[in-house]
Amino acid sequence: MNAKRLLAGVAAAGTTLFVMAGTAFAQVEETTALDAATPVADLETVAKTADHAIRSGNLVWIVIGAALVIFMQAGFALVETGFCRAKHAAHVISTNLAIFFLGFVGFFLVGFPLMFGGYSYLLPGYDYGLDHAVGGALLGSGDWVFLWQGGWGGTWFNGADLAYSGAASAFFLYMVAFMDTTATIPTGSMAERWKFKSFVVWGLFCGAIYYPLFGAWTWGGGFLAKLGNSMNWGNGYVDFAGSGVVHAAGGMAALAGALVLGPRIGKFSKDGTPRALPGHHIPMAMLGTLILLFGWFGFNAASTFASSDPQIGVVALNTALAGAFGGFSAMLWIWKRTGKPDPAMMANGMLAGLVMITAPCAFVDPLVAMGIGLFAGIVVIEAVFFIERKLKIDDPVGAISVHGVCGLLGVLAVGLFANGKYGIDAGGAGVGWNGTTTSVTEGVADGVTGFFYGGNGGGQLLSQLAGMVVLCTVILGIAFAFFKIQNALTKGGIRSDADEEVAGLDVPEMGILAYPDFSGTHESLVTRD
Repeated sequence: MNAKRLLAGVAAAGTTLFVMAGTAFAQVEETTALDAATPVADLETVAKTADHAIRSGNLVWIVIGAALVIFMQAGFALVETGFCRAKHAAHVISTNLAIFFLGFVGFFLVGFPLMFGGYSYLLPGYDYGLDHAVGGALLGSGDWVFLWQGGWGGTWFNGADLAYSGAASAFFLYMVAFMDTTATIPTGSMAERWKFKSFVVWGLFCGAIYYPLFGAWTWGGGFLAKLGNSMNWGNGYVDFAGSGVVHAAGGMAALAGALVLGPRIGKFSKDGTPRALPGHHIPMAMLGTLILLFGWFGFNAASTFASSDPQIGVVALNTALAGAFGGFSAMLWIWKRTGKPDPAMMANGMLAGLVMITAPCAFVDPLVAMGIGLFAGIVVIEAVFFIERKLKIDDPVGAISVHGVCGLLGVLAVGLFANGKYGIDAGGAGVGWNGTTTSVTEGVADGVTGFFYGGNGGGQLLSQLAGMVVLCTVILGIAFAFFKIQNALTKGGIRSDADEEVAGLDVPEMGILAYPDFSGTHESLVTRD
């Protein structure tokens, strides 16, 4: 019996017993006298108890992580609404609420099987009961799978096997929360001028088709994840918690949507000079940023899928470091650039650090996480200026810069700075991250290693670059095609009417004012050429 596994089991069992202390004390009179004739439990029984405790603890950890990530939706809602104008507030926050259930429906019915139909997770001491896949390959085979199938509409639930059903249910809940993050990112870049009915179609499409595509190729075990085996490129595409799978994919959709919609009325003068259209509630946006920071610990740390994995501490620390140093460098940089420590840029700097560390958070040292945060805080500001001033793209909340640009750089960071300490025998003896069997030294699979740390770091960098290329071409192309086709097929296009945009979308789109006490006070702030 593996001593490490037993110790983990005892620890997990101890935690469970502590939580259930009330029940134990209620039964104290019945258990004070032990029967001397009762035999001591054998090691097999102890091992089974340990396994059950470990699985139960890991399962609870995944559900807690899912709840934290779902709570991030409140953060997105506050950030986007605060950064937009008062006359659109009800419309903007409604998109952030509705995207949860729209994406959820699409992902439950169609998207989850396409992405995870061939997925299972079995690693003694670290698993949670998802011991077999519900389906298999839909398109492709071996190391070149492009789509999966199985478990349509929740048919992975099996009342006769509640242990597996519980594990599959928890895994779905965690992954649907990630999907909603991708789906909500374009609601920021397309805010203040997007017809609500057109937005509804996006929410369903994102959950059912758009998000699962890149997800199937990576987290689902598709061809990008298997580049380590098929091309000997490190461990294949590695993205611990979703800088690319979640944030960059959302950023590509945000860019595509903003391009199709065009800028808000009054955003650019006739000569192309951008005008400021200030958000109406900066304190609201700041509160949303803090909520996102809180939820990000579920986003990153719970991606271990195991409360028994001590790497949780490193992941959580790296997350906090990148966020803190991202906000710090953004404050100093915008202060230097404009003479003021712009609160909006401080918030985006913190979010940029969090996005950029999301892919490498389990694979880099804390000092590297600090550097990533410092870099992210500066990059996001320059990206915002470049996209607005040079590309003439209107992004009311900076979603393209925060999620698109910094998400891509987070993917790249894995290929450069992964230290090789984590992911050793990640799939069992001699099996590395993503099931890689090509990077093995003396029977032990190598950890995920970046270019600057030797080993097969060059191959890992190639895998990360391959993922970035796919995001910037295929995924961006799919998003652009979707919005372009939808715009052509929708009567009047997907953009709101000009008069309604100027007056505010709350009443014409939603039938209600977010701030009825202040109606009629904001229209004059918009300039039309």
